Amino acid sequence: MTTASDTSQNHSLGSAIAPLRAKWGWIVALGVVYVIAGFVALGSVVMATVASVIVVGAMMIVAGVTEVIGAFQMKSWGKFLIWALLGALYIIAGFLTFENPLFAAVLLTLFLGASLIASGVVRLFLAFSMKRESPWIWVALSAVITLLLGLMILARWPVNSVYILGVFLGIDLIFAGAGWIGLGLGLKRKS
Repeated sequence: MTTASDTSQNHSLGSAIAPLRAKWGWIVALGVVYVIAGFVALGSVVMATVASVIVVGAMMIVAGVTEVIGAFQMKSWGKFLIWALLGALYIIAGFLTFENPLFAAVLLTLFLGASLIASGVVRLFLAFSMKRESPWIWVALSAVITLLLGLMILARWPVNSVYILGVFLGIDLIFAGAGWIGLGLGLKRKS
């Protein structure tokens, strides 16, 4: 049964999407750009790895500067020193990433593999603690895939550090592009 609040939510959602329907072509074009960039990244995974590491380094510098600025908002010297020190460490790490992006790729790949293993183990535990009526099998399957991916990365580490981040970037761009294309075409059908 539909209530008045459900109808008003559907109406507000429809009115929020209406401006996007007129821009469906731009959304599809954005998706195509993403897909092309993804294939370019997969065509040159080493350069894509270096580019992704440089972006991470830039984000670390921005975060560090933000933390140093935030340190001046602290009321006590102890908190000020901790925030300023953390910000300085972020800034130094960001510049070290620019200095040696391949070494940074090695560290980021190690972190990625370890994170995937930890995520897979936690998800596997979650899957077996779920009730049998719920879709626990999909959570377990996702956990096993994540765990295996992490193990594969660490098994070939540090050799794969040169290309693994670029491969992930390329695949992510392709899937994001496919999502934007699907959204744009879906908006076109609704108009």
